[in-house]
Amino acid sequence: MNPFQKNESKETLFSPVSIEDVPPRPPSPPKKPSPKICGSNYPLSIAFIVVNEFCERFSYYGMKAVLILYFLYFLHWNEDTSTSIYHAFSSLCYFTPILGAAIADSWLGKFKTIIYLSLVYVLGHVIKSLGALPILGGQVVHTVLSLVGLSLIALGTGGIKPCVAAFGGDQFEEKHAEERTRYFSVFYLSINAGSLISTFITPMLRGDVQCFGEDCYALAFGVPGLLMVIALAVFAMGSKIYNKPPPEGNIVAQVFKCIWFAISNRFKNRSGDIPKRQHWLDWAAEKYPKQLIMDVKALTRVLFLYIPLPMFWALLDQQGSRWTLQAIRMNGNLGFFVLQPDQMQVLNPLLVLIFIPLFDFVIYRLVSKCGINFSSLRKMAVGMILACLAFAVAAAVEIKINEMTPAQPGPQEVFLQVLNLADDDVKVTVVGNENNSLLIESIKSFQKTPRYSKLHLKTKSQNFHFHLKYHNLSLYTEHSVQEKNWYSLVIREDGNSISSMMVKDTESKTINGMTTVRFVNTLHKDVNISLSKDTSLNVGEDYGVSAYRTVQRGEYPAVHCRTEDKNFSLNLGLLDFGAAYLFVITNNTNEGLQAWKTEDIPANKMSIAWQLPQYALVTAGEVMFSVTGLEFSYSQAPSSMKSVLQAAWLLTIAVGNIIVLVVAQFSGLVQWAEFILFSCLLLVICLIFSIMGYYYVPVKTEDMQGPGDKQIPHIQGNMINLETKKTKL
Repeated sequence: MNPFQKNESKETLFSPVSIEDVPPRPPSPPKKPSPKICGSNYPLSIAFIVVNEFCERFSYYGMKAVLILYFLYFLHWNEDTSTSIYHAFSSLCYFTPILGAAIADSWLGKFKTIIYLSLVYVLGHVIKSLGALPILGGQVVHTVLSLVGLSLIALGTGGIKPCVAAFGGDQFEEKHAEERTRYFSVFYLSINAGSLISTFITPMLRGDVQCFGEDCYALAFGVPGLLMVIALAVFAMGSKIYNKPPPEGNIVAQVFKCIWFAISNRFKNRSGDIPKRQHWLDWAAEKYPKQLIMDVKALTRVLFLYIPLPMFWALLDQQGSRWTLQAIRMNGNLGFFVLQPDQMQVLNPLLVLIFIPLFDFVIYRLVSKCGINFSSLRKMAVGMILACLAFAVAAAVEIKINEMTPAQPGPQEVFLQVLNLADDDVKVTVVGNENNSLLIESIKSFQKTPRYSKLHLKTKSQNFHFHLKYHNLSLYTEHSVQEKNWYSLVIREDGNSISSMMVKDTESKTINGMTTVRFVNTLHKDVNISLSKDTSLNVGEDYGVSAYRTVQRGEYPAVHCRTEDKNFSLNLGLLDFGAAYLFVITNNTNEGLQAWKTEDIPANKMSIAWQLPQYALVTAGEVMFSVTGLEFSYSQAPSSMKSVLQAAWLLTIAVGNIIVLVVAQFSGLVQWAEFILFSCLLLVICLIFSIMGYYYVPVKTEDMQGPGDKQIPHIQGNMINLETKKTKL
């Protein structure tokens, strides 16, 4: 960029003189025609840009698909903290585009901005992947690496977001406007293709591949990182054939300065002797040209309608957080395919690709033929209502899941089950007046207790005395318990008599929908059990009890086991979603070594398919709200303000994510009540938005095009046309 262009750009942006006083540019040297694709009018350079966008979107959405489960299972944060950090990251991704646009328009230009911030993007992925390696440090190291990596990723993805599509538009000559329009369609398709494929594949890398004996988050983050490296390499390969316009000034900064000057000037001239002006922005007339002030006036009318919009994004963006957390407590077995909880997010890009042509070519046309004036603001209001209904359905699903979930022990309560591993019936009684017999009938040998029994405590911790009747023997035993915990009273043979041991289950039980197993070894030798290639555990001899281990859902017909002098296999059968299993290894004289199986916690019963209605409703709402909202707002503002509108639109998404963060962290509501809260809040916002839309008078396009439009500063250049084309997406 030569100094003359830089100085001219500053004069155009900030000089108080009229635009007509700006000196004319010197004639530009003739440009060398860029190579075309197969003799068409499409520049070869856009091929590199489209491939770059596909890889970058694969990288971003693939990483984000498994992010909430990474927080929950790997970093061991609770659901509220995981949700808060997830939406803090999402919000940051929509704040940083303003920074990226400012850097590109005022300093480096689009090409260098994309290159430099892509390097930051790649570095973020590398750090994030390192933070997912269990062997690298402890909890604090993993947390620090994860947060640093996510911050760099947010800066990278947000910074290049406003530059890549615009840079692609710069590759076209003005006479090829039709080809440029088709390019944006292909560009939009690459975004959805990258999102669709990555959201389906990355959860498989996480769940179907084992690393260090657990889900392979390092691979699930590493593959998207590799795709970002490919995106950067492909983009850099086209460097020599790109059309690289120099930075020409940031219209967003110009608008902010105009508004600030108007406010400060009005404050300085608040004396009653000074005549009032028709509009508060007219107080900027001393410094800024009339055309800019008129454009900002039109802009503020649209921005006023943006005030209620963040609430919609607060609901829409919970698909990757709260809805995924809901899915982990559901059964992903669809019969023909087993879905991972985080794979349900693939429904959104898939349904978007289906609904956009369905609404444009079928539904909207049918409504029009019925004589209904389905204006843009009405479409947006209907989109909000559909999102409300989606969260009402999500709340109903959540309530049904809770009904199928075992109850939790409350204050001064414990849940106790009895496992009789002796060779005959045992009668168990709790000594005391407050707790009667655990079971009305005796517990048969190796009989699964129908349910946990609730015991009431007098204090937070208490010693219980149990009376055991076995054959002609009457035994008393004492065990200590603490409130709000689950326990198993294991009764075993001890020569001609029996003995008991109390096993605490609370900290080891299945959490958040994971499948877990534990073993009791009745043999007189230690047993090593290989649950998978990377997962094994040792169970001590003579009724040793292992801790719970998480495993993948699936069939386990032949689990390899060994003692010091023997190898054997155990058939564990189907280990289903959300269940906690207890296996007792026994040596049956007739059948050899076997595993007696019982469920501590039953498997998830509600199918994950019940989430389909809420995904369909919220995606339909997104199509009606998002696509229509951008189209409407762009039609209501002058062409010079398109980039400002885009920045404001992204800011509404950022604010929406902050709303979720605040509610998740401070509401303290149970999940179904939180869903109802969001649904009701959006319904109220929809009512307010409808009232605002009722009194809004739409501006016709021809009304915004006056003589001044021909005098728009040259700093806008192709960016105006480019942004206009982007609105059609």
